[in-house]
Amino acid sequence: MIVREYQNESWRDILAANQAGSFEQLWQLDLDNWFEPPNQRRGGWSGVTRSELNLPDGEKVGVFIKRQENHGYRAWQNLFRLSATFEREFLNLRQFTALGIATLEPIYFGQRKVDGKLRAILITKELAGYQPFDAPDYQPIAQIPLIRRKRIFASVGAALRHLHACHIQHNCLYLKHIFVRETPDGSVDTRLIDMEKAKRRPLQHFIAVRDLYSMHRRAEGWSRTDRLRLFLAYRQETRLSVESKRLLRAILRRMQIKNRI
Repeated sequence: MIVREYQNESWRDILAANQAGSFEQLWQLDLDNWFEPPNQRRGGWSGVTRSELNLPDGEKVGVFIKRQENHGYRAWQNLFRLSATFEREFLNLRQFTALGIATLEPIYFGQRKVDGKLRAILITKELAGYQPFDAPDYQPIAQIPLIRRKRIFASVGAALRHLHACHIQHNCLYLKHIFVRETPDGSVDTRLIDMEKAKRRPLQHFIAVRDLYSMHRRAEGWSRTDRLRLFLAYRQETRLSVESKRLLRAILRRMQIKNRI
């Protein structure tokens, strides 16, 4: 599938009103306040900036604008065509949203070849009110009251379970890629980000081992009990079943092997 340009219908008029309705306008935006320093490699670069769009009611909404030049990949379906890596991320966002996987909302995607250079832009809506799971408010996790901790684990576990039930492997599942929002009434919502490397896999067992290993390996300062609580929430169990014990052993075995390397 080749995507040259996409505009979310809900955002088309808003982009136009902000003089950001075309690829050329977006590329020319004066955005030097990088949210992440540009990644320079192989004759190209890729960077992220945060900006705000004016809404018709006078309010503003935060967005993240990702731009890149000469960062490409070749899909196995079309080895002779170089595509921007943002295209892969955009397609994943659209596909996962259709599957009910809670992730970022894509606003705009476009790619052009200008003077022999492959350029791409991806805009997503900011997750206002959300925090990454590695934010200071959540670390160490044991500082959070148990009843609140369990609600968070239930939300995160359900999001990861649904991801894997759709046979999607995140491939880069760190705490910083899990975003959580808590509301005053006690409800919790979880979103997954950085979906560029996510792929479909046939076997859920291996998907779970790969992703949960990555997440737990970087859950520094977590007790074994809290790790188990999150795992049980993921498995939707109060006690480990035979299958869950087998899965947990595989995750722990992978962690031990990696720790020896």
